[in-house]
Amino acid sequence: MDGNRAGAFITNLSGEASYKSFVPSPLPPNPAIEFDRDAVALLVEANKQIAVLEGASTHIPNVNLFVSMYVRKEALMSSQIEGTQATLEDVLDPMVDENANRDVADVINYIKAAEYAISRLKELPLCNRLIKETHAVLMSGVRGQEKTPGEFRTSQNWIGGRGSTLKTARYIPPAPQDMTDAMSDLERYINVDDDLDVLIRAALIHYQFETIHPFLDGNGRVGRLLIIIFLMEKKAISTPALYISYFLKKNRVEYYDRMTEVRAKGNYEQWVKFFLQAILESAVDATTTIYKLVALHDRNASEIEKMGRVSGTTATVFRYLEANPIIEIGRTATALAMSYNTAAAAVKRLCDIGVLAQTSGEQRNRIFSYVDYLDLLRVGT
Repeated sequence: MDGNRAGAFITNLSGEASYKSFVPSPLPPNPAIEFDRDAVALLVEANKQIAVLEGASTHIPNVNLFVSMYVRKEALMSSQIEGTQATLEDVLDPMVDENANRDVADVINYIKAAEYAISRLKELPLCNRLIKETHAVLMSGVRGQEKTPGEFRTSQNWIGGRGSTLKTARYIPPAPQDMTDAMSDLERYINVDDDLDVLIRAALIHYQFETIHPFLDGNGRVGRLLIIIFLMEKKAISTPALYISYFLKKNRVEYYDRMTEVRAKGNYEQWVKFFLQAILESAVDATTTIYKLVALHDRNASEIEKMGRVSGTTATVFRYLEANPIIEIGRTATALAMSYNTAAAAVKRLCDIGVLAQTSGEQRNRIFSYVDYLDLLRVGT
């Protein structure tokens, strides 16, 4: 058995069948994490930017609309880290129920899982039961659904390229019994008081979950969602307006390499710095986007007000657009309980002032997009 303060690689089975899996030490690290000047500066700045984001997200109109878009963006990028081939337009397509391919279904399930986990937090503490239930929603009806959704694994898994085996794997997580013990330890750590700052705890919890890899599929997406759920439970953020997967996707190789460095050498310090940088940049990016979206909203709302007697129905369609920035007239009319002609007239007015543009379709089933809004959200996807 060879190890460090992060854990140890232990030999399983014997002879030709033998292999080494990693068993993580319980959190918090022992000896404790050492913070140099750079780490302290990053921690202070990350907390400051989280506070700025909180201020921005609680002082804007229609915050729920913005947050629902952010959840979609986070879902898309978290899924893209795993190799999912989908775009923001795919996820927001009004015909998605009819046209959803498997990649889009993966992203839509992540959105459902995020919404489920956040609502479930009102009834349950962040625990293994909530994590399992969230995983069940994530994996329902999509590829991987045969891999025991909502249940911790009872067999050995491993991480590696396509076709890799236990012999050629890049990393082998704990064997099933060790995994069960490690998840119990992690659940305990999540729910005890700790002197460490909540952002550092989030870094450690995410690393530990990914290291344990308790499911046969979907670990990365659940692990990244766990960051947001933990920060919300600890009241560090009040909405899921932080899309950390943007940073992690941009730095995907470094993301995996830094977690590997902890397992190999017990070097939590470099991982925590990387994670704090991710939080800091994600918070700055989210805040900037919020203010740009607010400015866009105000500019367009002002133009609509000038329309006089037809401004009411146009404003109704415009509000709908901020939750559904790609629309089809018939479905929009049904959703808003207005006639097809009334909806079509409002859409034409929005096209005339440059809010909407037709992006596909002929006379029937034409698709219109709120292009400026989508351009702001599309960054990084």
